[in-house]
Amino acid sequence: MGENKDYITHPDEKGSINISEEVISVIAATAALETEGVAALSGGLDISELLGKKNLSKGVRIAVEGESVRVDLWMTVKLGVSVNTVGKNVQEAVASGIESMTGFKVTEVNVHIIGVNLGKK
Repeated sequence: MGENKDYITHPDEKGSINISEEVISVIAATAALETEGVAALSGGLDISELLGKKNLSKGVRIAVEGESVRVDLWMTVKLGVSVNTVGKNVQEAVASGIESMTGFKVTEVNVHIIGVNLGKK
């Protein structure tokens, strides 16, 4: 994460808003996991495990420069889906989620498909 900052500061006319990089990671992970065809992030986080799971940002790396965000995600997809379509849908969902919830500009969403989950179709 570049400078290993814990918070990203967004200056405002009334002060500043500090957003944890972990929050941005969780937004990205949630958006990706809600995308049709995604089985898991980093090969181990299933959407059914979201409740009670402490590290929701597993498989997500965030890099911030100013008010621009770059996201890398590692995931497995479900058997029988179009990998390219799922990847594009994840890019759109993650960028939209981060931009609408934080106001930061997402410059890149790099999707790394690391496997196919044979048990989920």
